[in-house]
Amino acid sequence: MVVDCLKRHGLRKRTKVIASGKLINPDRVAAALSAGADFVTSARGFMFALGCIQALQCNRNTCPTGIATHKKSLQRGLVPEVKAERVNRYQRTLEKEVGIIAHSCGVSEPRKLNRHHCWVVQQDGRSLMMSDLYPNVSPPELS
Repeated sequence: MVVDCLKRHGLRKRTKVIASGKLINPDRVAAALSAGADFVTSARGFMFALGCIQALQCNRNTCPTGIATHKKSLQRGLVPEVKAERVNRYQRTLEKEVGIIAHSCGVSEPRKLNRHHCWVVQQDGRSLMMSDLYPNVSPPELS
């Protein structure tokens, strides 16, 4: 809806759209890019790569994994040398897999994904192209 509104008012070229919120897996990232996002941000995936178990104690300074605490006794489980490699591996794998999805759709890079590349499974089991679900957008430039 945001992308459509920006296009309708001639503001799309001047405005960057940032997708965020539970974009942990490559399929969700590719879907966000297909919907018109210029880029995505994700904290949750990196928190999981660090070892977050969603104990929901971030605001109490009692995080059992040592990620969201200042208590030295709880921080023992957070070994930066080990966690840095896990975070790095998560980032590289996410980028690689989004690239694989883009290539399987016939485009050279993820930023070229558009609504014609994304199919959405409906509750009745049918799949519809995202561009058919949201037809108010002018067709993409095919290149």
